[in-house]
Amino acid sequence: MNNKLAKAGMPPSLLWGYIGVLIFMMGDGLELAWISPYLVDQGLSVHQAAVLTTSYGVTIAIGSWLSGVLVEILGPRKVMLMGTLAYIIGHVIFVGFAVPTMNYGLMIPSYAIRGFGYPLFAYSFLVWVAYRSPQERLGSAVGWFWFVFTGGLSVFGAFYSSFAINAFGEIPTLWTSILWVLIGTFLAVFVNKDKFVVVDSGNSFKEHIVEMGAGITILKREPRVAVACLVRIINQAAQYAFPLFLPIYLASKGIETTTWLNIWGTIFIANIIFNLIFGALSDKIGWKNTVSYIGGIGCAVFTLGLYLIPEFFTGNVYIVGAVGFLWGMCLAGFVPISALVPSLVKDGDKGPAMAILNLGAGLCVFVGPGLVALFYESIGVQGMMYLLFALYAASAVMTRVLKTPEEREKAKLKVS
Repeated sequence: MNNKLAKAGMPPSLLWGYIGVLIFMMGDGLELAWISPYLVDQGLSVHQAAVLTTSYGVTIAIGSWLSGVLVEILGPRKVMLMGTLAYIIGHVIFVGFAVPTMNYGLMIPSYAIRGFGYPLFAYSFLVWVAYRSPQERLGSAVGWFWFVFTGGLSVFGAFYSSFAINAFGEIPTLWTSILWVLIGTFLAVFVNKDKFVVVDSGNSFKEHIVEMGAGITILKREPRVAVACLVRIINQAAQYAFPLFLPIYLASKGIETTTWLNIWGTIFIANIIFNLIFGALSDKIGWKNTVSYIGGIGCAVFTLGLYLIPEFFTGNVYIVGAVGFLWGMCLAGFVPISALVPSLVKDGDKGPAMAILNLGAGLCVFVGPGLVALFYESIGVQGMMYLLFALYAASAVMTRVLKTPEEREKAKLKVS
């Protein structure tokens, strides 16, 4: 068993950690694709739902940024437990008090507190994976992390919700998330026996934070890293924008919310499969080509498809599901950006460059809902879909300027 896992690129000693992350993320993300239409049905406006999700995205971005430095100080187990605690506190207030009374003033801070949960839990485990994986297998080990992360958040969470809402109702389904989060935590933190030794660098917490902030200066030294961060934000912005308005639009075209959840799950089945396929393909056709043509242009085309196809084929779940599958497939085209970014900078800047990329991964959870909050009321569904189309097209263009030092040197020699 251990040999098979090692050959597949997964560190055998971390198997229970991977399983724990899958289950934790299923619990954490089970409401992602339906909470907005549910709250709108209860009386919130789409704008209010978008602001709520944006507040959640802010704390996810902060948690993503802090998880790395906290692991170096406290070790991953303690930080993962902090994430679980933050999630449960925020969730209990949100589901137990804010939603039943539709207290919008309480929804925002409680949902925001909840937002610290998964970045502190999951990204701390990602640091654990990075420390404990052989360098020559690190890419595969990280690929498995994103496989279980996305599989839990957007596949199992969506399919479980489609069953649980019909069986229990929305509020009881929300309460069950705590059970899954606790099971995932137990497996990843306690059943997982892998050792992680915190190396004492002698720096205080304040010094660690200062060092982390200093990494932002790479944006001035290497502006291409800033461009890559923008591409990374665009990558998943629609993933967090769509659930706020697309199920409402599809409902007007004869596709119910529970059916939408199955479509959403199908989208990310395609995504996790093609994460592995396009990761391997990008080594042959080029990282930039994969991100630009498959990720940027592919997502642009099928974003429009998710708006236009329901217009022409009202209520046809299979055709809409097929377009969603293709969108999820193309979304996986952005995977090689994690390999491309470190290659843009010198060895000493690879760490800060990856920190900026991780920040982009957190910011997309803020930017997607933020775009809906800013523009939905004025431009509607059609305008939002064309806006996201334009962003994906822009990401395809921006990716072309992400040249490695070797490419830049060759360009200089040609000019001279």
